[in-house]
Amino acid sequence: MMEQLVLDIHLDAPPDFGNFVAGENGALIEALALAVRGEGPLYLWGDAASGRSHLLQASVALSQTAGRPACYLAAETIGATLPDTPGLLIALDDVDRLRPDAQVALFNTFNRARHLNQTLLLAGPCAPRDLGVREDTRTRIGQGLIFELRPLDDRSRTAILAMLAERRGLRLGDEVIAFILRHGRRDLPSLVGLIDALDRASLEHKRPITLPLLRTLMQTGLSL
Repeated sequence: MMEQLVLDIHLDAPPDFGNFVAGENGALIEALALAVRGEGPLYLWGDAASGRSHLLQASVALSQTAGRPACYLAAETIGATLPDTPGLLIALDDVDRLRPDAQVALFNTFNRARHLNQTLLLAGPCAPRDLGVREDTRTRIGQGLIFELRPLDDRSRTAILAMLAERRGLRLGDEVIAFILRHGRRDLPSLVGLIDALDRASLEHKRPITLPLLRTLMQTGLSL
């Protein structure tokens, strides 16, 4: 199974599967790679911080690198039509936000996808049965492969924290990482922001981040 992340560990990095740690989502990563080669449609769902948008964009990038036309589309930008380019991979994000005419457009795209050799990758915040879209469109979405993005466990979070720190030349002991995971926010953007703050603090104090220093920083305003 590929050693990849489900969440981007560099928020400013281009969407890419190479920046990912799969955690419990290895099957999804493999299915996306197959979809780029034409195995679809596929719908993935998870909360707003789960990385679903990044995975769609990474799939588009992989498709384009392989020479296949592909596009990433946000639901809010869709009107009464979707692209009908033969062979196109369409990655459509936040399908729950599709306007009524866009829902019809998606239904029509499902109907012609096989004829045009198109592949649909879709993402949303909930399982297909709970999507607030037209019944015919919802049914089409539910007929493809469906994956729920599984949250990162503490082992994956520990690996991410260690990797983020290493990339900044910051040394964090096991007790510091354990303290952060026990008392701090556990979503990825918060972890990235915290590592940035600890990196600056380490430079300002000219000393490594130890547990006593971390507690001192918290007393002076650092938020975990």
